[in-house]
Amino acid sequence: MAVAANMSGRRKARRFEPRRGGVLTGLKPSPIRPTYELMLCDLIDKPFEGPDWLFEPKLDGLRVLCRRDRNGVKLISRNDKSQNFQFPDVVEAAEKVLNQDAVLDGEIVCFDESGRSSFRALQQRFHLLDAATVALRAREHPAYLCVFDILYYDRFHVTELPLEKRKKILKAAFRPTDRIRIVEGTIGDGAVRLREACRRQEEGIIAKRMGSRYLPGRGGGWYKIKCLGRQEFVIGGFTDPQRSRVGLGALLVGYYDEAGKNLIYAGKVGTGYTREILLDLRRRLEPLERRKCPFTGEQIPRGVGVHWVKPKLVAEIAFAEWTQNDLLRQPRFEGLREDKKPTAVRRERPKRRDAR
Repeated sequence: MAVAANMSGRRKARRFEPRRGGVLTGLKPSPIRPTYELMLCDLIDKPFEGPDWLFEPKLDGLRVLCRRDRNGVKLISRNDKSQNFQFPDVVEAAEKVLNQDAVLDGEIVCFDESGRSSFRALQQRFHLLDAATVALRAREHPAYLCVFDILYYDRFHVTELPLEKRKKILKAAFRPTDRIRIVEGTIGDGAVRLREACRRQEEGIIAKRMGSRYLPGRGGGWYKIKCLGRQEFVIGGFTDPQRSRVGLGALLVGYYDEAGKNLIYAGKVGTGYTREILLDLRRRLEPLERRKCPFTGEQIPRGVGVHWVKPKLVAEIAFAEWTQNDLLRQPRFEGLREDKKPTAVRRERPKRRDAR
């Protein structure tokens, strides 16, 4: 995975000055904002090529804004929650390299034994309630911040600048270390990049239009192309375990319609669990039990051993494909997500894109 790191340590801070012809020409100094909204990717059905496109690896982690101001460093997830308690090792590393006010966009990741970003490994850092356990898990599963964009640096908002200029500012803003890395991309053939990512068993690639500004939400020129089906689903129920299994048999999952009102049933997820995860999920789900089925749709399981829950938890699910009946084929549990509201979960439908 193309994530650059430099081990030479901290360097002296520099200030950017908006000189004629420089990357900050036309910008005026202004204070850092209280909040920023992330730029998001649209899912498309196949890769493409073009000299105006930058292709980056799709990381399997937790998307965050890393904010440094007079109050120190703060890691903020997509749903605007601080991640400082969960990732003090990342905070400490960022404080060492960021010498000016800044807002960086990136992902917190953990790596598996093959050097791939792994959401399963990152799961070991979630849901922790005491500092001693956090410190222990940080030693067992070290976390890294992989940065791919910058929204603010020193005294300047840079979201209106084109992607290639923001990349230059990002590389000048701090010196990468082992823990705080810069994601590198390549220009050109997305099909080749996707084949390489899939061969390495990575999640996929991200395509970004050169010249694009940093715009909140979707539709700004960022696309994701995946090797396999994978997205968030809302947990609406579970089944009892059978034979020697503990905790639960399967999760019953779904997604909301475009209005965010009806939870549509998507299938039963019975694989991808360890014994520890099964017991933890049962402990989390029992307080959420309810009598009424939360789902709409066809082929919803019924009968003895089926439990309904309030749709409060979101799970990351990998799967082979959607069936003709709009159910998941070969779904596998990857972990719980705390960075997305249940009512914001929609079925991801790849769009067709003209590769001009």
